Amino acid sequence: MTLLYTEVEEELRASVRGLLADRCPADAVLKRVESEAPYDMDLWKTLSREIGVAGLLVPENYGGAGASAREVAVVLEELGRAVAPLPFFTSSVLATKALLNVGEEDLIQELASGETTAALAVSLAASPYRPLPETVTVTDGEILNGEIRAVAGADVADVLLVPVGTALYQVEAENVRIDVLPSLDLTRPIATVTFSDTPGLALGRLDVRSVLNFGAGLLASEQLGVAEWCLGTTLAYIKERHQFARPVGSFQAIKHRMADLWLDVVRARAAARNAADLLAGGQVGFGDAETVQGRELAAAVAKSWCSEVALHVAEESVQLHGGIGMTWEHPVHLYLKRAKATEIALGTPGAHREAVAALADLPAPA
Repeated sequence: MTLLYTEVEEELRASVRGLLADRCPADAVLKRVESEAPYDMDLWKTLSREIGVAGLLVPENYGGAGASAREVAVVLEELGRAVAPLPFFTSSVLATKALLNVGEEDLIQELASGETTAALAVSLAASPYRPLPETVTVTDGEILNGEIRAVAGADVADVLLVPVGTALYQVEAENVRIDVLPSLDLTRPIATVTFSDTPGLALGRLDVRSVLNFGAGLLASEQLGVAEWCLGTTLAYIKERHQFARPVGSFQAIKHRMADLWLDVVRARAAARNAADLLAGGQVGFGDAETVQGRELAAAVAKSWCSEVALHVAEESVQLHGGIGMTWEHPVHLYLKRAKATEIALGTPGAHREAVAALADLPAPA
């Protein structure tokens, strides 16, 4: 196991970062979130076709890149750095992982190309440690009725993957009602999905808990990217901003605050990289049971720590930018909103800490 980035991962990072810098600068993101179509689907098609990010988790024999969670984590870091309004996490991580778990080949190939986009129809606030609310019913084996709230990526999905009990159903998005809701994170809209005698196709049995745990562990890498951007941008600002004829960053109190933030981000990187490595198949023990437990533990540690670090660094970034940090024109508010939204996504820090205590056989936190 190594927490260092490989040469291939760094090349992937450079490709994604270069394209995002050219096509997804801060002013473009701000302009998009003010429009009726926050997602940049043209950029998504380019990332999928030229870099192949949509098929990173998909085996080569299904038309994918045959990569692993490590490479996915690198892409998520860069998307977090840019708060890019793209359906990568919802389609190429959650939905793709669900399809891989049930062994659905045809739709996997379509997702790998990026031509088709899917969304796992669960609330973004769903926890890996609680059963999903039973808000959808299936009659006659294939007709769905009910609704699911706060589904991320549904508004740009061609296909919805709907967990009902232990089964996973494929539903064409054109056959359901999708109502976009106000969202704290302007770059990742959520929606209520309503099924009314909607035909569905049963794909097989799914352990949705394992998919949510996998997603939570990788979401930590996106949070790491948010924190790194906030730290780097704040550092650059306090070097340039002068007060009393001195750079703001030269004051001892500011130096101490920045040093503490840097340490938090370094620890977050270690936690996120550890989770990515183990979710990619890194060895954590002898035997399947120990391996699964080790991966769940790594994901819980990463999500609990990175959630709070991303939010704290974003809050400090807003404050240390002074007056300009409070304006709409400066993009730091987008990072603060992404940090807060992902803090409560796929399990709160408290829920993950309780899981850490249970998995590591420690006393439950007070």
